Amino acid sequence: MIKKICAALLTAMLISSAATAADKDAEPSEVNADEIEYDMSTQKVAASGNVFIKHGKAADTQTPSELNADAVEYDMNSGIMSAAGNVLLKNGLTRATGLHAMYNVNTKAAHLVGNVIVVREDMRITCNTLASDGQGHMTADGNVIATQKVAPDAKYPDGDTRTFRSERLDYFPDDRKHFLIPTGGIAESTAEGTFTADYMEGWLVDEHYIGTGNAHLVSPARNMEAGGDMVDYSGKDAGKAVLSGNAWAVQDNNTIRGNRLTVYLADDGKLKAEDNAAPQLELPKLEMPKMPTVDKAFEKTDADNKTVVDEFKRVAPVNEEELIGKEIATEPFADDKADSAQIEPVTEDKADGDTILIDPANEASGNEP
Repeated sequence: MIKKICAALLTAMLISSAATAADKDAEPSEVNADEIEYDMSTQKVAASGNVFIKHGKAADTQTPSELNADAVEYDMNSGIMSAAGNVLLKNGLTRATGLHAMYNVNTKAAHLVGNVIVVREDMRITCNTLASDGQGHMTADGNVIATQKVAPDAKYPDGDTRTFRSERLDYFPDDRKHFLIPTGGIAESTAEGTFTADYMEGWLVDEHYIGTGNAHLVSPARNMEAGGDMVDYSGKDAGKAVLSGNAWAVQDNNTIRGNRLTVYLADDGKLKAEDNAAPQLELPKLEMPKMPTVDKAFEKTDADNKTVVDEFKRVAPVNEEELIGKEIATEPFADDKADSAQIEPVTEDKADGDTILIDPANEASGNEP
């Protein structure tokens, strides 16, 4: 049997129902709406028009959970609320809005669909859908943009805005604001730069981010880029990035490569690399000036723009006809003269070391000695 009842009567019935159910939150509930219908046989409530429901206490603040919507159906047996239109859900430190929502008042689990916006402390998430297990784990899907506002401090005098974009993001606000981006994405910081990878995770409290697969870090403030198969970035205090696997880092025109590099991000913007595995240093490329060709080096142009040959080619030509039939007098070198003056004519062969003199008269006559 369905009856239209007033909000005060329904609230009293909800208190009684909650108090007698051992597996439900025994804290009193409050329901307000322009119109409320209650089915006693199914223990279901249908409310419409400026619906407001308060139930139980959130674990993080011990304040009641609240739900506002255009229309709500509430199953008192399961503790599940189904809300539609201008949904606003408050649970402790978390505020969430969407077009539709389902919320379990007992487990604090929630599922929001359509133009979802979730705010928790300094973190704001927009997405298509969001699911929360009520135990500190949120999963955002579809066009996810998560933004964290950092107040000005000693390190960031102008503050900082960190933005994370992906198709999916898992967020654990109670675990040092731990997040996971399993399908890859981009992390942007107005003060530090950008960080991309195929898989990312980080802890916002520690400014600690890890990227795996095509990891790429860009810091315009330091005029620096770095990357590798994995990048482990710690931005707190001095700041450093550990690059692993095909690691590289570039600043200005200087490049350093290695299997594992540790890059220290100094306050003055200078990159300091620790070569963990004998990195290769690449010097800036120098362009050599263009040299003239050999022909051009030995040629010059006179006033009439005619090419003349330099001293290397200005040798007078030899007239071969003047040399025909003429003897060319040659003069022996001085050393040759000196040697010829010392040589005596040999009168006969030498044999066994004895010199035999031949009488020219006998030689001419053919007489034997």
